[in-house]
Amino acid sequence: MIEILYVRLSDRHFVTSLLAAVAAAATILTLVMPLLETDTLGRRMKQVSSERERIRARERDRMAKTGKANLRPEAKPFMARIVDGFSASKWLGTEGSKMKLAMAGFRGQGAEVTFLFFRLVSPAVFFLIALGYVVAIGNPDMAFAFKGGICLAGAYAGIKAPEIFLSNTTSKRQKSVRQAFPDTLDLLLICIESGMSLEHAGRKVASEIGVQSVPMAEEMTLTMAEMSYLPDRRVAFENFAKRTGLEIVRSLSTVLIQSEKYGTPLGAALRVLSQEGRDVRMMEAEKKAASLPPKLTVPMILFFLPVLFIIIGTPAAVQIIGVMK
Repeated sequence: MIEILYVRLSDRHFVTSLLAAVAAAATILTLVMPLLETDTLGRRMKQVSSERERIRARERDRMAKTGKANLRPEAKPFMARIVDGFSASKWLGTEGSKMKLAMAGFRGQGAEVTFLFFRLVSPAVFFLIALGYVVAIGNPDMAFAFKGGICLAGAYAGIKAPEIFLSNTTSKRQKSVRQAFPDTLDLLLICIESGMSLEHAGRKVASEIGVQSVPMAEEMTLTMAEMSYLPDRRVAFENFAKRTGLEIVRSLSTVLIQSEKYGTPLGAALRVLSQEGRDVRMMEAEKKAASLPPKLTVPMILFFLPVLFIIIGTPAAVQIIGVMK
């Protein structure tokens, strides 16, 4: 067999014919393979686009059914009557509370009236709940001063409850905006470098980023709307930073103001800000990961170690009991 193969490979005509056949086969494969390949990327992009459109349609239907499509919800008529009757806006409403409401995503006169209503009503409601507990459920032999302290604590909790709710809502909103910020800058950079204007790019980014972060989409939409009707676009950028209350958004606002005023290139600045946002997000993840060992110490002591000692010590205990018998 080896001799036959050696004889064949020694024949120049056979080797030439073999190389020609290999070259012809390679040429045919080179020409035919592109025709046989399917457009996987195009099909995937089409599927993603159709899925995005279905998500948008579903979210629009859901918002239309739940009545959350309006960014400025109206207060209930009875709330407005109570607030106006007690003139709560004069002694409870402040400019700082309006800014806190905007940072929490509650805008307009209706949101302010609702907040003032709960600030006015919740202390009385919590006081009555504490009073009912003291009278109906509490120990009858309880000292009067202690009962009064419970009622006052309930009233104080009612005073702080709307503020705590507003603070928690603001924190969740800022977290959502912070997580979506690098992706927002990437989309904005792509749109601007493709030749879009800042207004058109902002509207496009707002429609795309809504799948990931609704608060970020709302803020971008409001900023683009303010840019359309405010005489100075710098005010729109400053309002964007004030509504979010985040340092990274304030940096973006400064970059946009400088680009608008001095004509500095926007693409390079957005690229740097996007990288900084990703670095901040990575540092936060590393910080959470580093805090896990101290947090796991107590659960391990309470739950893991007793089970481990039982598993290790039970066979020895059984043997000792057997020997003692």
